[in-house]
Order: sequence, then structure tokens, then C-alpha cells
Amino acid sequence: MFTGIIEETGRVQARQQGHLTLEAPLVAADIAVGDSLAVDGCCLTLTGREGGRLRFDLLGETLDRTNLGDRQPGDRVNLERALAVGGRLGGHFVQGHVDATGRVLEFSERGADRRLVVEMPREQARYAVMKGSIAINGVSLTIAELTAESLGVWLIPHTLAGTNLGDFQPGTRVNLEFDLLAKHTERLLAER
Repeated sequence: MFTGIIEETGRVQARQQGHLTLEAPLVAADIAVGDSLAVDGCCLTLTGREGGRLRFDLLGETLDRTNLGDRQPGDRVNLERALAVGGRLGGHFVQGHVDATGRVLEFSERGADRRLVVEMPREQARYAVMKGSIAINGVSLTIAELTAESLGVWLIPHTLAGTNLGDFQPGTRVNLEFDLLAKHTERLLAER
């Protein structure tokens, strides 16, 4: 379980043959093989560690459902260690189970803030609500604009400085995880 509060942006060192290697000195100082790490919002298990370099296995399902297959050496990725019992929940409950990807439709400046509009698949649109939570590349954000096919969020300078969201361009593919509570509520109501 994660919170969507990013601890560090790591750099992709290599992505090949079902493996991802990252350079992440801050996170690497306090993580062990077998631990979970959210990488752009996708929960991965650490399979190897050498100094500040972290290695993960990537399954076909992970590559099909997320944007991790798009990552190239030098790309920044958002990193968050699993929530510790008794830790603060500064964002919202994020599982690290990416529901779908969407593409950036608009990324514009509005003073010091940025407006980010992302397409979302119609089949998941029912989970998005105004002022509800969404994780985009693992970052906990509040939905401020909503249409049948897109959602909009506003980003403050602190979020831009501490995540890879500032690297986005129109067309960038991003990981989306919709609110866990909405998905569970739907399942419970469907069984009635």
C-alpha cells in the first residue's frame, strides 16, 4: 500500500528483456531485496540492489498495462516506498495496481501553477469524480475537471519540482490508478 506522496525521482539506467534498472540513491539507502517500491505508480518487487542501483523484473502484464515499457535510459520515474504501519497518509490509498494508461492532452501554465488534462478510458471513467482522488504516475492528485473522456488536475510548483510530472508533453503516456474505494463500492453494490 502506498500514499501517492513521491519520495524521490529516480533515473532509468536500463530496460531490457523483462528487467528495469534504476539509479535511486535516496530510496536505495533504505530498501532491501524483496521490498515493494512504486515506480511511476506501479508496485514492483526489488530483485537486485547494488549501491544506488535498483533492479526489478517486469512481467508481460506489467508492460501491457503500464507505461514502463516506454521508459528509456535517462528518463525520470517517480518512486515511493510502501507505507509503514503508523506512517502518515498524506495522499490517498494507492495500491500500485495501475488500472490503465492515458495520454496527456494538455499541459499548460497558469501563473505558477500548471493545468494537466489527461484522457481516460471510458471503461474506467465511472471511477473518476470531481474532487476525488486519482494517482497519475503514482502521484496522489485531486480531480478538478471532468468530462466523459478526460480529467484535469492542477499542479503546484512543489509537485512539479519533486516528481516527473513536469516532464510531460502532449501525447505522453501516463499510468492511472483510480480510487480504490470507488472500485470496492461498485463491486459491493453490484452484488446486491
